[in-house]
Amino acid sequence: MQKRNLGNSALEVSALGLGCMGLSHGYGPATDTQQAVSLIRSAVDLGITFFDTAEVYGPYLNEEVVGEALAPVRDQVVIATKFGFTFGADNKQQILNSRPEHIRVAVEGSLRRLKTDFIDLLYQHRVDPAVPIEDVAGAVKALIDEGKVKHFGLSEAGAQTIRRAHAVQPVTALQSEYSLWWREPEETIFPTLKELGIGFVPFSPLGKGFLTGTISADASFGADDFRSIVPRFGQEALQANQKLVILLREIAAKKDATPAQIALAWLLAQAPCIVPIPGTTKLHRLQENIGSTAITLSEGDLQSIASALAQISVQGDRYPESLKARVGR
Repeated sequence: MQKRNLGNSALEVSALGLGCMGLSHGYGPATDTQQAVSLIRSAVDLGITFFDTAEVYGPYLNEEVVGEALAPVRDQVVIATKFGFTFGADNKQQILNSRPEHIRVAVEGSLRRLKTDFIDLLYQHRVDPAVPIEDVAGAVKALIDEGKVKHFGLSEAGAQTIRRAHAVQPVTALQSEYSLWWREPEETIFPTLKELGIGFVPFSPLGKGFLTGTISADASFGADDFRSIVPRFGQEALQANQKLVILLREIAAKKDATPAQIALAWLLAQAPCIVPIPGTTKLHRLQENIGSTAITLSEGDLQSIASALAQISVQGDRYPESLKARVGR
């Protein structure tokens, strides 16, 4: 497995990470714990060293699974987790909370669940408009000084927020959605990250499964699947966006690859500081995703893809109205 550094930092990780959320949260019932542990350990055996989780996934369950899976190999891996919420009595309501005193409580809980003495990369999960980002960065800086956290990250933050945080505590990585069907970060985020030397970790690099080519135009999703409320997965949007899957299949056929592998290889080719974190619950999909790191897209390939993408207008918003206010702040 190739390695990459996140921005100008010394944090070296595998070129592809594993997003662990889907093992416990977001896409239907949680995977059996021992099956999830087995998958994560298989990822380690296959060369993945970068694992992404958060307290909100479950809540809490995913951190526990990741902690159990990685405890025997803790010195060989990089664990990223996130703070930024408190939860209602039923643990379903998510309330933004990045007050400094809460950050400390959240980190203590994460350390306990992850069975570790330190967190390699700690993200603010979503920007909290009620708390100045300078206060958030200061709280994380204190935790870094204490050795409980090694690196600071932000998720779905806007360019000015990134700059303000970075001035207090250097930001190692930004995590935001980025893929062939969501390219907004290219406009203002990428120039900011390049200027400041910050790494980029795309989540949903396979478009929540759509870019694998396995989701048909007439697909439907259960009430416990986040995609059931995402406009981009509505029937009309699924039908319209099949053009993108057709393009991926055409490119994949020429490269003796799969659509998912081309989607990931395209991301890896965008910049050397980009580390996608596709998630899966299946070993064969994990192996398929890792295969993307062996695919080289030439400048000509990338230009052809860019030309083809310019002819495709992706339909549907990536978040429902109720969640739009939490991104890009």
